[in-house]
Amino acid sequence: MFSKAALSAVVAMFLGSTSVGAQQPPAPTFPTSSAPYPLDAVAEKMPFDIPYGPPISLEKAQAAIAAAIAESKKHDWKEAIAVVDSAGNMVAMARMDGTQLASPPIAEHKARAAVMFRRDTRAFETGIQQQGLVYLLTLDGMIGSRAGIPLVEGGKIIGAIGCSGGTGGQDEVVCKAGVATIK
Repeated sequence: MFSKAALSAVVAMFLGSTSVGAQQPPAPTFPTSSAPYPLDAVAEKMPFDIPYGPPISLEKAQAAIAAAIAESKKHDWKEAIAVVDSAGNMVAMARMDGTQLASPPIAEHKARAAVMFRRDTRAFETGIQQQGLVYLLTLDGMIGSRAGIPLVEGGKIIGAIGCSGGTGGQDEVVCKAGVATIK
């Protein structure tokens, strides 16, 4: 049989504690109806309240795609770029040679989510990964991946651009080059 002191030393070694009486941090708790919950906060103003404008023209959509492709080529990235109008309808799409097969529909999904929710899809990625707002996954049409960015002209959303093919950061850099063409 082990002595109480020897048993305590073994237990302490396995628990990574120098003293047997050390307390473990409390287990995480989930909010109850009486506990404060971040989703219960009420914003003073409506977030992302950008009005919709007329649909982007094919000429502007193609210019945004051309700028995105040029940025992608500078880095030797293979991307798919989609531009949708202010109603979420596809206006133009480009898939660079060698882009993975999954990228075109992902780029379109990112663009459509950005215009439908009137925000950069990075907001969803951040909400899920850093804030644990898992409820975002239940929103129809949402995508929790950056690089879907609204195209705003004259203070109104005229469409959105979505990019896919690289890492989230690469996709975002490519999208921002396209966004820069809209004045």
